[in-house]
Amino acid sequence: MTHSFRALAEYDGTGYLGFQVQRDAPTVQGVLEQTLERLTGEATRIRYAGRTDAGVHASGQVIAAQVRWRHSLSELERAWNAVLPQDVAVRELRLNDDPTFHPRYSALGRVYRYTVWTAPWRSPLHGRYAHHERRPLDVAEMNRAASLLIGSHDFASFGQPTQGDVTVRRVDRAQWQQNGPLLTFEIEANAFLRRMVRTIVATLLEVGTGRRSVADVSATLAARERSQAAPPAPACGLCLVAVKY
Repeated sequence: MTHSFRALAEYDGTGYLGFQVQRDAPTVQGVLEQTLERLTGEATRIRYAGRTDAGVHASGQVIAAQVRWRHSLSELERAWNAVLPQDVAVRELRLNDDPTFHPRYSALGRVYRYTVWTAPWRSPLHGRYAHHERRPLDVAEMNRAASLLIGSHDFASFGQPTQGDVTVRRVDRAQWQQNGPLLTFEIEANAFLRRMVRTIVATLLEVGTGRRSVADVSATLAARERSQAAPPAPACGLCLVAVKY
């Protein structure tokens, strides 16, 4: 029996060179495909919503595929999780009855979250999933600067296109929230450039430490020149949390 399905993939990206399959390199897509082939006996290509970079995590990566499987999709979900490594899991696996659906090209928006640990001391429990920033941060100023990003803009200063030359993206939401020593930045947009979120985060952190002003961020956005923004923040703090359709 052939099943067309979609599901959510959750993974700790620390040990992987990104999601997209690569020759002779550990990737999340590679692990998903290898374990699915182990179960079904056939090679299957996984389609996905976001090409997350090396070290980036996900709780809401959307995947889809067609497989030949004699049992129910709920049984496939259980069997798949049983053979996947501990740092990758699939959930909410269900029938995809729309032949036009593609996790990436059908998406209307994506939500990323970046986590910063702001205490003076390092945290062994958060080290894999948060960037450690020891310096005091002015979160109010960071949010003022983040508000400048909302709307449709040319984000060439903050990233490179994954295909083509268009660098205009629409940001619907961008906000920092503090919860004790944990500081999170959540951003939602119709699409993102390569390393766009991590570059925005690093630039806004410079606002928080006083190295840049809110006006500097406005000028950086207008410059459309990658060298004007900060180098990308570490991958460990970034997580793809949702894809919207």
